[in-house]
Amino acid sequence: MSKEQLSLNLSQFKTYLQDGALILDCRNPTTFTQGYIPNSINIGNGGAFEEWAGLLIPKTQPVLLVCENGEVESMIGQMKKNEYTKVLGFLQGGFETWQNANENIDLIIDVEADELKMDMNYDKRLVILDVRTETEYNLGHVQSAVNIPLSQFVDSTIIAGFEENDNIYIHCEGGYRSVIAASFFKKEGYHNIRNILGGFKSIKEQPEMPLVEPKQSEN
Repeated sequence: MSKEQLSLNLSQFKTYLQDGALILDCRNPTTFTQGYIPNSINIGNGGAFEEWAGLLIPKTQPVLLVCENGEVESMIGQMKKNEYTKVLGFLQGGFETWQNANENIDLIIDVEADELKMDMNYDKRLVILDVRTETEYNLGHVQSAVNIPLSQFVDSTIIAGFEENDNIYIHCEGGYRSVIAASFFKKEGYHNIRNILGGFKSIKEQPEMPLVEPKQSEN
């Protein structure tokens, strides 16, 4: 279908949404966290979009797209390339159309790495979730961090292992994967979510941050 055929006004978009379609928000992660349509999943347009969309979103899932205006055709093309058969359309005007209609919005709280370090000393419900690969994790991680690679989020029971009153601080290496993970948590009703800006790259620069370093070879 062409871009024109897939263009949806707000009323059409909401009708599909009420029928159970998934909102896939393809905007930049740093833009997404500042405000988005509730229950959206964020996989930002970029070099890793096809990889993560293909892994985490079922091919037969009815999907509604929210994109930056200049990226609509690119995103439609990538969805076709990934063999998605039920792309229902995209919201005309993107997130701004939803926001300007005074519809409910959600957000994800971004925090700097130094705020994580401060909160670790006082918050007994704080959980650090590292969504990098096991290999990345083994090369160095925060001492108390739980490692669940983002690739495992294809299993919906992963999130159910957390308590609703946990304060979950999520990070990856640089900030792309952590927002994807955070959007999955928010969709499942977890609201005490923090996205750590700059990921582990920023965390490891914090003075006196308790880190587990990789073991040195004895050879």
